[in-house]
Amino acid sequence: MIPRSRIMVVEDDEEMRRLVEEELMDAGHDVLTSVSGSAALDCMEHSPVDLVVTDLVMPGIKGDELLERVRSRRPNVPVVLITAFGSVESAVAAVKAGAYHYLVKPFPMEQLRVTVENALRERRLWQEIRELREALGEGKGTVVSQSSAMQEVLGILLRASQADSPVLLLGESGTGKEVLARLLHAEGPRCKHPFVAVNCSAIPEPLLESQLFGHRRGSFTDAREDRRGLFQEAEGGTLFLDEIGDMPLSLQAKILRALQEKEIHPLGAPAPIKVNARVVAATHQDLERLIVAGRFRQDLYYRLNVIAVRVPALRDRPDDILPLAAHFLEKQGRQLGRTACTLSSEAVSAMRRYPWPGNVRELENAIERALVLGSDDTIWLHDLPAALATPRTMGEASLAARPLAEVEREHILKTLGAVRWNKTAAARLLGMDRKTLNRKLDAYGVRTP
Repeated sequence: MIPRSRIMVVEDDEEMRRLVEEELMDAGHDVLTSVSGSAALDCMEHSPVDLVVTDLVMPGIKGDELLERVRSRRPNVPVVLITAFGSVESAVAAVKAGAYHYLVKPFPMEQLRVTVENALRERRLWQEIRELREALGEGKGTVVSQSSAMQEVLGILLRASQADSPVLLLGESGTGKEVLARLLHAEGPRCKHPFVAVNCSAIPEPLLESQLFGHRRGSFTDAREDRRGLFQEAEGGTLFLDEIGDMPLSLQAKILRALQEKEIHPLGAPAPIKVNARVVAATHQDLERLIVAGRFRQDLYYRLNVIAVRVPALRDRPDDILPLAAHFLEKQGRQLGRTACTLSSEAVSAMRRYPWPGNVRELENAIERALVLGSDDTIWLHDLPAALATPRTMGEASLAARPLAEVEREHILKTLGAVRWNKTAAARLLGMDRKTLNRKLDAYGVRTP
């Protein structure tokens, strides 16, 4: 149900003003009216409104000037312009100036009602994103999550942060495993010491061994000076081994020794040295399958698997999509100088339906793309990657697995809601007679509100 909102109607024609006022009041809104732009501005100073509906051609302050003043004072208040003097040029100019929509008289009152409800819905969305931004704050270093699945993961990690036991993060690429590893480090007693991350799949085997364990001068051709390894760089802190499933077998034995004996042997060094770094590992691969294939050591797996945490894919935690989008709007907006941007309702709907095969990383890239290519303070559906508008979505995937009766019931209810429970109109849209519709409603246990 649309919440009750306060709307300012500015119209110098008395009959038109009364028609608009009655229509919006019948829709359940509080309506303030004014015959001029200056009077409307004075009224809004004392009585803030959620939306403005204004005529374009009026004595004194015209509708386009009123739009400009409202936008400068209350940028989150949508403005709908109405006029009897419509043209493509004036419509384009109004939208470019920030009008939410543009209606040409005479228009059906139902069109006005739908436009107002859509505008108010987008305003509530803007407020929700703003509240999420304020809740997230800046530089807090927290993981953005509202879903129960991620809250369970965070609970495990926060408890594990107080110990030195190895942690193994499992999950698809892009789910934020390194972010969680940093959180684990930041919440534990090692937080004042270094957090060092290395991607085991991105470095060739000979170089990776030198990176991890260090080397002495002259130990190989290009070793012109002594170099400390990452285990030593992470002394007292945390060493994050990302994509450990891609680590060569020859190095896995040395990692196992470092975990068990707390010592490493730099290349060319006469003796091993002690190290004190907590190891957190992550992989998107099935390590048990790699063990069967002979590509991962079973003893290392059991040593890393002391605390295993499976990070859910973004499609399995849809409650996190909007908070993450708000976070990336704030983060990328600061970098690109576009901090006032928000999302249209169509963009949000598409983002909630999309399965996000690239997970959180793909979502962040989509927001960055939209901020770079978008032309105003609202991100529209066409600003997002084209894949988000395709039919392969989470909603359709779940639809295929649901009983037909459940799908039919939901479709009937949506149709009835769209026509405000006018059963005759709904039956016509559904391609059935009213008697059949009533029979189906009785079968599904649906009562007229």
